[in-house]
Amino acid sequence: MRLPIDPRADLARRAWVACPVCDDARHCAACADRRNCAEHWRYLISNDGPVIHVQCPRCAHLWSLNTRPGVTCRDGSGSCP
Repeated sequence: MRLPIDPRADLARRAWVACPVCDDARHCAACADRRNCAEHWRYLISNDGPVIHVQCPRCAHLWSLNTRPGVTCRDGSGSCP
């Protein structure tokens, strides 16, 4: 079953991170050079501090990613919400 694109998805809010499901950017030279590729972007749905919530427009996988792993949060915990 394929999830629909989140209704909060906005083409103007994008993130360039690898999709853990379809890995569609694995053979892309621009992505390998860590440049912003016109094809392999993700919808940036929202964020909670360093944790971003993104969705792949190709396979519709929705996931969260801590962009600053190992950083202690304000509440002193090892992981941010």
